[in-house]
Amino acid sequence: MYAIVEIAGQQFKVAKDQKVFVNRLAGEEGDKVSFDKVLLSGDGDNITLGAPAINGALVDAKITRHVKGDKVIVFKKKRRKGYRVKNGHRQSLTEISIVGITLPGGKKSSSEKSETKKEDSSSDLSNNTVAELREMAKEKGVEGYSSMKKAELIAALS
Repeated sequence: MYAIVEIAGQQFKVAKDQKVFVNRLAGEEGDKVSFDKVLLSGDGDNITLGAPAINGALVDAKITRHVKGDKVIVFKKKRRKGYRVKNGHRQSLTEISIVGITLPGGKKSSSEKSETKKEDSSSDLSNNTVAELREMAKEKGVEGYSSMKKAELIAALS
């Protein structure tokens, strides 16, 4: 089982017992952290894709150590002017080990999901995203739904 998770603004493909170097995280060595922005999870042929993240999914990790990355030399020069500047930089990193990947249990079949969406849409359309409203307008056969704003879509669907 693997998951694609967003950690400190970057996306990583992680699996259980894997070690990953990420940008410096707040916390001491040995602390446990969990990341809830799981964008995709896969288990063999079964792939779950979030929009944008999977609700209820967590990736649990443990901070192994804080380290500094390799030195990067930044050298600036302007020819024939006598201008030379040399700087170095070492990125602060945190090594984490993935403890486990937790997905929401009790996955529903696609027919049950569509029934629950229809019940939700009849109660309050303002909770839906513009993409969901456009999809509903497409199913109902509303013309010009691609250029409508959210308020116009709600008016056309109700």
